[in-house]
Amino acid sequence: MSEITKLKPNLVWEQFDAITKVPRPSKREGKIIEFLVEFAKKHNFEYKKDATGNVVMRVPATPGYENRPTVILQSHMDMVCEKNSDVEFDFDNDPIQPRIDGEWVKACGTTLGADDGIGMAAQMAVLLDPNLKHGPVEALFTIDEETGLTGAFGLGEGMLTGKYLLNLDSEDEGELFIGCAGGVDTVATFHARKEQAPAGYAWMRVGVSDLLGGHSGDDINKGHGNSNKIIARFLWMVMQQSDLRLNNFAGGNLRNAIPREAHAVFGVPAADKEKIRKFFEQFAADIKAELQFTEPNIKMAISEAETPDEVIDTKTQKGLIYALVGVTNAVVEMSFAVPGLVETSTNLASVKFMEDHSIVVTLSQRSSVESSKDYVAQMVESVFVLAGAEVVHSEGYPGWAPNPNSKLLEVAVKAYKDLFHTEPKVRAIHAGLECGLFLVKYPHLEMVSFGPTLRGVHSPDERLEIATVQKFWDLMAEILEKID
Repeated sequence: MSEITKLKPNLVWEQFDAITKVPRPSKREGKIIEFLVEFAKKHNFEYKKDATGNVVMRVPATPGYENRPTVILQSHMDMVCEKNSDVEFDFDNDPIQPRIDGEWVKACGTTLGADDGIGMAAQMAVLLDPNLKHGPVEALFTIDEETGLTGAFGLGEGMLTGKYLLNLDSEDEGELFIGCAGGVDTVATFHARKEQAPAGYAWMRVGVSDLLGGHSGDDINKGHGNSNKIIARFLWMVMQQSDLRLNNFAGGNLRNAIPREAHAVFGVPAADKEKIRKFFEQFAADIKAELQFTEPNIKMAISEAETPDEVIDTKTQKGLIYALVGVTNAVVEMSFAVPGLVETSTNLASVKFMEDHSIVVTLSQRSSVESSKDYVAQMVESVFVLAGAEVVHSEGYPGWAPNPNSKLLEVAVKAYKDLFHTEPKVRAIHAGLECGLFLVKYPHLEMVSFGPTLRGVHSPDERLEIATVQKFWDLMAEILEKID
């Protein structure tokens, strides 16, 4: 057991510590599913696993609460697997290493997995705690929230019977969420021809790293740099002053993370080598000045590279670089219905050169307005089709329309005020939650989402604020006791 098990509330932190020891990458949740099933069997909890891999556990009401409505507690079991480039870590086998860092819990060079491991831990603690007062409880653990909402899409019939659902996948203590954005992924594929690298060229590697990154929904309005955009911008400008030939471009990883690192290997005629080096120094200074308030740790470097065997053809090269520079990557529209809420956005998530000579660019679009979500996906598609790429979109997922008049919200607001003597913020979130999909199969549900404070999610800087976990737990216990 690690040092975090000494934190309060002990029962929650003990479950979270146990969860960190179980590998649970998105789409590879076999070990955490087995862990949950064994947990249910060990404690004689009624449980069910559907064909998709989702697990639900049930416990009866505590004495005197048998006539209360069933409440569903819900979190997702998968985690985003990101690490710093200098860290050796196998997410399929190695346990996360949580540590206390002042007022926060962090991991050692990797994502912590508190998104949504702390929600899972709270569910498990509710099932275990004999001192809580509640009606019947269903604890739903879904798979693959981070890379496709596969669990929510494939939720089996009859898995849920409750009327109210508490989604435990939000990241700002003191805020109650009653709506979220829908989303769709766009994948653009270029089919490049490989050509022999030209003679008489100087070859260089340009890279950017140590950006803050973050969640492509929650953090898209914070002005964080996008490593793919920065490298593409540099290559575009080099193309205007020299005969650039591109060997490789690699940046970003996950569709729902703002990319933190990227690099490219390229060549220019040897006579232009020093000119391009000097240009890079000015370019790097300009980028650092532009991002001085939002990216204090940015690193940019250029170095000599070995002469490659091949480069991509100039037509594909031009299409790729122009598309990466031209495609929208930011907040597209703010909401007029909910002041301060990002309504529509798009994120240039990753660029990958594949072994079959294709180049795959992945982007994600979000909006709380379905028609706007479709339109921004069309905007992105148009840029890449004009650049010569093949474009496909994922099935996408619906948003969750706010219901400010729900009984559950009323109880949650009162519980927060009674406990902490202050009014919680009630708002919608630009990130995607599974709630919209639950409504498709269970349209009667009333839902509220809340959680402790998390920062830097989907990056190795992910951290969980210790003091807010106790408040998160107390609020959940109070809602379970008071809902009727």
